[in-house]
Amino acid sequence: MTDPFASFDASVPFDTSHSSDPSLEFDESITFADVDPGEDQRWSTWPAITPSERGPAPWPDWVVTSAGAIDTELGVLKTGKEADVFLIERAVPDSPTERTLLAAKRYRSPEHRSFHRSGIYTEGRSVQKSRDARALAKKTAFGREVAAAEWSFAEFDALSRMWQLGAPVPYPVQVNGTELLMEFIGTDATAAPRLAQVRGDRAVLADRFAQVVEIMHVFAGAGFAHGDLSPYNLLVHDGRVRVIDLPQIVDIIANPQGLDLLHRDCVNVCEWFARRRVECDAEDLFAELMAASYA
Repeated sequence: MTDPFASFDASVPFDTSHSSDPSLEFDESITFADVDPGEDQRWSTWPAITPSERGPAPWPDWVVTSAGAIDTELGVLKTGKEADVFLIERAVPDSPTERTLLAAKRYRSPEHRSFHRSGIYTEGRSVQKSRDARALAKKTAFGREVAAAEWSFAEFDALSRMWQLGAPVPYPVQVNGTELLMEFIGTDATAAPRLAQVRGDRAVLADRFAQVVEIMHVFAGAGFAHGDLSPYNLLVHDGRVRVIDLPQIVDIIANPQGLDLLHRDCVNVCEWFARRRVECDAEDLFAELMAASYA
């Protein structure tokens, strides 16, 4: 079996001498740990990626940026049709304050996915590099590599945008090829439950519905729809609803199917809550979000 952690040579200095951003300067005082990564471990990939592949600044205090940190794979959080999510601890050995848990979402190459996302999600999007676009169109070996990373970068961009708008999404720590590292939502090493798993009386569920509507307003106000919203990609942690799985986020205007996908989100959400005796109307919600998107 291929080692899920590609090796990273921590002895190679990370050159940021030409960076104009002081936050990106390399700390020459760093000394690497007197240990080598063991099984299911690697050196932190943070120093090796470009600044554009890191989450939006200011970085949360819990983000570990030390080049001496080690990533340890702790197990599988979720398996899916096109990506699997793993639990990672990023920590500096012998430093109790420099450690954090991350969710590592790894997208499979197209030939290894059991589900291929519909083209309706990508309508209105463009591939910036002409070389990549040609490779995708011709389905070359390089094109398959581009396709494998396409969704990880799409989700990273969506999470970054929504985080900056104040939506309750996991903070996107970094993206590197087909791997997206983001904030782990849970307690200790136990992931937060999905909304579909949560039980509560009508008052509790009404509060959850209000939070979901607020999330949808943030998306619509920025001109977007989640595109695949359901109780299975909404988490509940410490009483707050968090939204996940954003690679298919759609521009309501640029995507010809945008309004249909927004309407589908409204129907999916309202049908689930209505079955639990929460008063809601999908058409009224759709009208609200339409107004918010054109405000």
